[in-house]
Amino acid sequence: MSQSAPVLLWFRQDLRLDDHAALLAAAATDRPVLPVFVLEDVGDWRWGGASRWWLHRSLAALDADLRRMGAPLVLRRGDPRRVLPELAAAAGADTVHWNRRYEPDARQRDRETSDALRDAGVTVKAHPGALLCEPWSLATGQGGPYQVFTPYHKAFLRDVSPAEPRGAPPRLRAPAVAPESLPLAALDLDPGVLWGQGMAEAWTPGEAGGRALLERFAAGPVAAYADRRDRPAEPSTSRLSPHLHWGEVSPARVWSALRGADGADPFLRQLVWREFAHHLLHHFPHTDRHPLRGEFQDFPWDGDPAHLRAWRRGETGYPLVDAGMRELWTTGWMHNRVRMVVASFLVKHLLLPWQEGAAWFWDTLVDADLANNSFGWQWTAGCGADAAPYFRVFNPMLQSRRFDPDGAYLRRWLPELAGLGNKAIHAPWEASRAEREGAGVELGRTYPRPLVEHGAARERALEAYKRLRGAS
Repeated sequence: MSQSAPVLLWFRQDLRLDDHAALLAAAATDRPVLPVFVLEDVGDWRWGGASRWWLHRSLAALDADLRRMGAPLVLRRGDPRRVLPELAAAAGADTVHWNRRYEPDARQRDRETSDALRDAGVTVKAHPGALLCEPWSLATGQGGPYQVFTPYHKAFLRDVSPAEPRGAPPRLRAPAVAPESLPLAALDLDPGVLWGQGMAEAWTPGEAGGRALLERFAAGPVAAYADRRDRPAEPSTSRLSPHLHWGEVSPARVWSALRGADGADPFLRQLVWREFAHHLLHHFPHTDRHPLRGEFQDFPWDGDPAHLRAWRRGETGYPLVDAGMRELWTTGWMHNRVRMVVASFLVKHLLLPWQEGAAWFWDTLVDADLANNSFGWQWTAGCGADAAPYFRVFNPMLQSRRFDPDGAYLRRWLPELAGLGNKAIHAPWEASRAEREGAGVELGRTYPRPLVEHGAARERALEAYKRLRGAS
């Protein structure tokens, strides 16, 4: 290897400079470094609208940070199996560093990209960087993958010691001549419509935004996380999920910042839950589209497509469900407790396939992580690993009254119901006509009537699950 030849540094879902294994390895060569990002126009799981909105802004932030470090980001779009060998040849690079991805499509593409680069005489060096441990590193006593979280969590705490995070190198040396970058606008990521306005008000994509949220959470809310995390109206969660998903903050940095803090253990458990989701997708790669439990391929879904449209729009007539779906559409994010309720409502109240919900979340979440999304929906539907019992059907009214007792969350996202009292707002159809009229609420006009009746929908779901269990 020539000491004057540059090395390529391929950024993917690791859009940061801090604790970045591939970046540190490239900088340690003491050779010029060419940072590149390739928008991959291939594969089954291309980014949805909210993800593209976030990625546009995160790439702008990363490029600004890299410019301050001395090596601007080169942007390309296309198939990395073709683009990376072309970039390496144009730059005269003989080595490419990247941090691994773990989704099935990405792993296959990485193998084929490695082959293409090696055929071109380029050395490939892949590094860990997105997880606290590699998905294949933990196994049951029989040598197989875990399918239940509690024993996985115990094994993680026993066998995994997350590495201490490392900072960014002080400088990078740019190549004397670098391939020209596409302008960011050429990637066509920003939707250019008002849809992104609410997301812009809610988020600061980029490494600085992620670190600021981590510092805010560590300075206070983490202490009350266990007691307050299920209250969607309160700032009691970290909101780090999109920053972790895009790699703007490393899980090791989060673990290090919170380990030992008062009240942090329940939150750290959620980080291990994220690891478990990747463990499952690695070992069961079909679960991005198909149920882990094969008998669920024949589940008797019987939903109305019009109900799917109403669910997407937050027009089901159930306030907690509608508030969550409107929060999602406006901000690209939804509180985790509410995610469970809206998911349960889709698959159990409406008997619509979990894949429909997963696809909508993929398009509208700024933290649309394939492993977490697939795992969460299968957990709710009862067809995945460590699944919720089939008879568990979330009652939207009880969930709302328990976790949003004064209706603050509902009033924020459903202003048409704001005039109802704290009791009536959770189930407007149960309010008296006088109370509804006094609040300006007219069912079927200013706010929809419930799509289905809770008790009847629950019984229908239980019957469908019992038929499946009987058939299996």
